[in-house]
Amino acid sequence: MENFSWACGPCYNQGVWKVGSSFVATESIQNTGPRGTALRSPEWIRRKWAKGGSVDATREIVRGLRLHTVCESARCPNRGECWQRRTITFMVLGDVCTRNCSFCGVVKGAPTAVDNAEPWNVARAVRRLDLANAVITSVTRDDLPDGGAAHMAATIMAIRSLCPGTRVEALAPDFRGDPAAVEAVLAARPDVFGHNIEMAARLYPLLRSERHCYRRSLAVLRKAAGHAARNAGRPVVKSALIVGLGETDEEVESALKDLREAGCVAVSIGQYLRPTRQQREVVRFIAPDQFRTYERVAYELGFAYVAAGPFVRSSYRSDELWKALENRL
Repeated sequence: MENFSWACGPCYNQGVWKVGSSFVATESIQNTGPRGTALRSPEWIRRKWAKGGSVDATREIVRGLRLHTVCESARCPNRGECWQRRTITFMVLGDVCTRNCSFCGVVKGAPTAVDNAEPWNVARAVRRLDLANAVITSVTRDDLPDGGAAHMAATIMAIRSLCPGTRVEALAPDFRGDPAAVEAVLAARPDVFGHNIEMAARLYPLLRSERHCYRRSLAVLRKAAGHAARNAGRPVVKSALIVGLGETDEEVESALKDLREAGCVAVSIGQYLRPTRQQREVVRFIAPDQFRTYERVAYELGFAYVAAGPFVRSSYRSDELWKALENRL
């Protein structure tokens, strides 16, 4: 998975989600450290599971229009909260990814046929939910000549048509590095263009599909930043990192430097949490103080906005992120 694989739920068998209660880790966790020793989830890895009419209404709209969301497919721990707030990340082009990354909770395999009605159905959902900010991402579709770029662009334009006042964030895959595909999405005029490098460069050959390339991802962001420079700073160029996969703090800083050099102005940094037994174990849990250090370092490097914390996800509270960007840029 390319973009949202780190927006996963609590580590497998660490505890249970109970409606209306906090998630509390137990000692029966499946995550292991570098030497195979069990890691206990720290106190700060817990989450309230929101419930209520807004959550149910959002689910009904999504399912009624036969749509997919990152929130469900990637087992995001923030789903209840976000749906209660009527914020959502739509995942277009199906829910099956053509790449197989060892940390990702999204299904891998033969992708589904492209649903040509999907762009307008997403736009209808945005209108029914009355979203001020809509986030559109996709599974990676290496089977399509353009990687699905035209479909993502069509979705952005459909939202523009039905909901002209809604800000749109495109969280794009790498499109195999095809500049024309990246340009097709940029031409649809998203307000934010995101592409996640996910992790430190050293970990790519260990944890990502062989078709992923760290330098290629930076090139995608550089392309978007060049477009923004010619268009009054729009779209805002954003990326994200997950930590806790075995990287060092120095490698996190190095990745942040690479992102700034590529032209990113916004970045999210969050804790990796294991989706199921089949995915990569958590190597370490990052303390809140260290997340604050990452945030400080990123601002010192020149980022206009930084979101860093255990439950921060690439599109988490996208409305607040956009407001902060407006004030800083």
